[in-house]
Amino acid sequence: MHPILELRGISKEYPGHRAVDGVSLRLEGGGFYSLLGPSGCGKTTTLRIIGGFEQPTSGDVLLNGASIAHLKPYERDVCTVFQNYALFPHLTALGNVEFGLRERGIRDRRERALEALELVQLSAKRDRLPAQLSGGEKQRVALARSIVLKPRLLLLDEPLAALDPKLRKQMRAELKSMQRQTGITFLFVTHDQEEALSLSDNLAVMNNGHIEQFGTPEEVYLRPATEFVAGFLGAINWFGAAGVRPESTRISRASPSSSEARSGAVESVLFLGNCIHVNVRLESGERAIAEVARDAEPFREGEPVWLHWQSADELRFG
Repeated sequence: MHPILELRGISKEYPGHRAVDGVSLRLEGGGFYSLLGPSGCGKTTTLRIIGGFEQPTSGDVLLNGASIAHLKPYERDVCTVFQNYALFPHLTALGNVEFGLRERGIRDRRERALEALELVQLSAKRDRLPAQLSGGEKQRVALARSIVLKPRLLLLDEPLAALDPKLRKQMRAELKSMQRQTGITFLFVTHDQEEALSLSDNLAVMNNGHIEQFGTPEEVYLRPATEFVAGFLGAINWFGAAGVRPESTRISRASPSSSEARSGAVESVLFLGNCIHVNVRLESGERAIAEVARDAEPFREGEPVWLHWQSADELRFG
């Protein structure tokens, strides 16, 4: 059985710059996948190549085992939700969702469009124009407009970026639910680590135009393949060649028996709601963070402390 999407050695070169460098990837159908990486890593260019908005300099794009690299965007069984949503301002929410169906000559388009609006919980606002909708509602309309076409693959180009933090978290849960309900394969582009970890069945971490690691959220966070992946997926303390996550870094006032320990002094204490980060300046001059429970005995700035950890929690790279 063919994967729903396969990238074979995709590269994209611009004058003096290679945006994508030999990317290969296989995605099985029916999952939620993410391309994660910093600005300029090549993730959006990769997504645009899959959607047909950019042509690769080399390599091939296959959908269900057939090459689509030569096809126009509208000839591919792929839909894209853009960051700015790209809604038609003169059409209602229902009109926007119906548009693609009308272009394809679908007879029961109104019924299908209404079902899609119900899926995104916007049935009551079907007659509103985009200017009368909030940012989150516009995003839902854009999702419904793509989902109603039932594509094999739905591409999402940082669709949550314009939303406030509270709404972004709400929409994460809704996106995951929509993917599960429809069974459409989602490929989500983001630079937000928390979004990628919470949404994805599998994710690809990109850097400098190539994929550094592809795996489940647990694999890439707990067993990162490179120092870049380790650092990009969350805070990490470096004790010589060993990296330790703040949640695995213990802090105490007394010298521990463990050989994996460093002394220092508290530089600052940050209350983060669900936990506290104690920032420590080590005797070596380096800085590290220990994550403690919010009900733990408070540490004071300037207080001498020890940081220690289990060897099993160390991340080491060649």
